[in-house]
Amino acid sequence: MSYVDGRMPIRPPRRHRPAAEERTRQMSAGPPRRLAIDPDDYHAEHVGRTADGRQFFLTTPFEPGGQEGEGGQEFVALFLFDADGRFLEARIDAFGPRAGMDRAARRAVYDARLAELGEVTFTRIEVEPFATERFGTTFGLVPRSPEDDEAWWVTLEPGDYMAFTEPWDSGEYDT
Repeated sequence: MSYVDGRMPIRPPRRHRPAAEERTRQMSAGPPRRLAIDPDDYHAEHVGRTADGRQFFLTTPFEPGGQEGEGGQEFVALFLFDADGRFLEARIDAFGPRAGMDRAARRAVYDARLAELGEVTFTRIEVEPFATERFGTTFGLVPRSPEDDEAWWVTLEPGDYMAFTEPWDSGEYDT
């Protein structure tokens, strides 16, 4: 897989979205109760179920830094849900700004978080949106209300690097 900046894989093409008029016609009255995430080779590489039936999503959120890589924050986040998709807990580790981050340490924590789940199956998950605060930052699958007659979105925060919209059961996201 190709990486930009040693951190983010090169983005796949954006998925096609219907024209604004059609999106408005299709849009629901509110945020989703659940949304699906299918495993892929990009941001959703480690989603699935544990042997006891819980659902999980392991990812690397980030707060963007300023110019020339200053500031920001890098994280490893393991989000856990019950078998029905209700949010249970978030295990989040902070690694400081990208420029000074110990990449080997972050990778070791990422691998340890995956290993602590035990036997897993990488498969589609269907989970509820949620938000939790850590390190002064909001983490989660956060609903975003429509603006200018657009559709509802749910974005993975921090970093807004996965964005979901209807149909909520598609398992697809925009980057």
